[in-house]
Amino acid sequence: MNTDYSIARAASFRLLLFSVILIFTSNGMAQTPPTGRAIPKPTPSQEKKFFVNILHDQRAIWTSPFHLHESDAKWLAPIGLSTMALIATDRRTSGELVEHVDNRSRLRISKDVSQLGSIYATGGVAAVFYLTGRATNNARARETGLLGAEALIDSGIVVQALKAVSQRQRPPVDHSSGEFFDGGNSFPSGHAISAWSLATVIAQEYGHKRPLVQFGVYGVAAAVSLARYTGRNHFLSDVLVGSAIGYGTGRYVYHKHHDSALDALNEKQPDDLVRSKLFLRIAPIYSPRSRTYGAMLAWNF
Repeated sequence: MNTDYSIARAASFRLLLFSVILIFTSNGMAQTPPTGRAIPKPTPSQEKKFFVNILHDQRAIWTSPFHLHESDAKWLAPIGLSTMALIATDRRTSGELVEHVDNRSRLRISKDVSQLGSIYATGGVAAVFYLTGRATNNARARETGLLGAEALIDSGIVVQALKAVSQRQRPPVDHSSGEFFDGGNSFPSGHAISAWSLATVIAQEYGHKRPLVQFGVYGVAAAVSLARYTGRNHFLSDVLVGSAIGYGTGRYVYHKHHDSALDALNEKQPDDLVRSKLFLRIAPIYSPRSRTYGAMLAWNF
């Protein structure tokens, strides 16, 4: 029994290292900027290349571990070591939630926050960007919606493949044993992957001149990741790997398919999007007195 457990544990370590290598090496492949080349004209129809781009993305993602460089060790080593350390302590950290702070309020809040990382929420946000860009003739918003959807599909394919291979049990099963290859679907966190994939695309598109955009979208993604742990849907290692894959996927998609001509266009466009009457505004609401929280949606006509 101990021998079987050791073999399963070693296999799980190899799986997580492969999953971390998978995305971050593909991310690095797309970040080499072209030199000495004129700024291209805006592409006439990004929609026509949408599904072709996804096929190219998948080929690059799954073959990326074969294109490692020595420089990749600076991020691969700390992430891999951190994930292995979390896996080794997952049972204890998950068990402490039950022993000390397992209450209905925490579970309810965690469940509500988790919904922000669902495919319905993230897909809806991507659709809002795309439709707003089409309605207002805003190329950057349109691209944000397309690349956001592309990143969500790419990361969704990866996470389902890793879940099918890892088959890790979720925290409520067998006293948070977290066994791999046992018919579960906990590793990695799909909500974290979706949240970070979309957040990274938005941050890359709008965050360079607006640091608050980066803080906002990454803050939401981090909240979703934490909620998946506090709600006992995932272990900390599931959340870390999911967040890393989502972040890497978003960066890869942006750097690979971003239309650089948009950066040379009138930078007034993002301001127009923020002020547009067709753009949906979202603002957080929190009342310490009544202990209520939520979000306010505003749409000006």
